[in-house]
Amino acid sequence: MGLFSDLFTAKEGTSSSNVNWIPLNTMEQLDEIISNSTTKTQAIFKHSTRCGISNMVMKQFENQFNLSDDEIDIYFLDLLKFRDISNAISSKFIVVHQSPQLIVIKDKKVTAHDSHHGILSLKLN
Repeated sequence: MGLFSDLFTAKEGTSSSNVNWIPLNTMEQLDEIISNSTTKTQAIFKHSTRCGISNMVMKQFENQFNLSDDEIDIYFLDLLKFRDISNAISSKFIVVHQSPQLIVIKDKKVTAHDSHHGILSLKLN
């Protein structure tokens, strides 16, 4: 299984991506994201750590990402651990839940969102 398990298994702490992931693990962070979106683009990557497609899309996103920390904050939400936060995101931003999913927030509003391979073509800034 070596090749397939490497392709479809997320290994925590081993990522060498350009993305400075900010763990999203409290409800209070949603208010911070909204507030911070008035001065800097915010994004939320909703990820299922048990889904091969979600893992593949996340790795492709990390490989293509080329923005600085000054341009965008990117939050990482582990859907399996924080389903309640995912539900709150759907309600607060009026975006139907999907996984994987990327939601971009500017000036307190969702300006773009997509799931699966559509994530790779979203305009982030």
